[in-house]
Amino acid sequence: MLFRSQHRHRQAASAGLIVPVLIGPETRIRSAAADAGIDLTGVEIVSTPHSHAAGEEAVALARQGKVDIIMKGALHTDELLVPALARETGLRTARRLSHVFVMDLPKSDRPYFITDAAINITPSLEDLRDIVQNAIDLAHALGNPRPRVAILSAVETVTSKLQSTLNAAALCKMADRGQITGAALDGPLAFDNAVSPEAAAAKGIVSEVAGRADILVVPDLVSGNMLAKELDYLAGAEAAGVVLGARVPIVLTSRADGVFERKVSTALAVLFRAHTLRTKTAVI
Repeated sequence: MLFRSQHRHRQAASAGLIVPVLIGPETRIRSAAADAGIDLTGVEIVSTPHSHAAGEEAVALARQGKVDIIMKGALHTDELLVPALARETGLRTARRLSHVFVMDLPKSDRPYFITDAAINITPSLEDLRDIVQNAIDLAHALGNPRPRVAILSAVETVTSKLQSTLNAAALCKMADRGQITGAALDGPLAFDNAVSPEAAAAKGIVSEVAGRADILVVPDLVSGNMLAKELDYLAGAEAAGVVLGARVPIVLTSRADGVFERKVSTALAVLFRAHTLRTKTAVI
């Protein structure tokens, strides 16, 4: 499987997850590899004059079907996302792009999918529909045929004073009408009602989702980013993430992320890509 990569992702190649294609200024790539003691013999390098061109080249290779996954290396996120979102030359599909964190908590018997904590700042109802469906599709790729989706807000009742509760109610009705498929939805749900059976019972919430959610859909990027980082830094969660909704999965790991986060995020992207090719569910 071809894959856009930087030298930090060499371990993913060694593990058999990917066949890397390194894109960027060749002298810098080779210098970084030498500093890290990595042998690039046999590794394909696509040389570009600078990092902006690297993002554009990666997107072009994906459009041509020459790479199956894109991973951001040592460049800014917008240097990759801007060309990916270009209307005529990018990787847009009928779906809104969104990011999904998959988080493994020490005290949980299942992973939690958190979306969207990285791309959509204040998503509209239509954006949220795509955000939810992208996360459902990822859950399917990881072997969960009917994930439980909690649409989060501050309360579990619908009120015009909180737009997030109205969006949650609308999303649930969209699922009833087949506009969102492959999952059980409920919302609005406060975070405790979504993950704790005891909290849900205390509020008298009877639901297939309440207290047992697999996917947590946040109302905006700020709340999602805070939630993901709180679970990471205070609850000891281990996280991986991937951007979905483009023609190919995009891995947007931080430049500060370690080898483990990169390898697991790569594995997520590989599994999702294999699932879409196998089931022919890719959205164009």
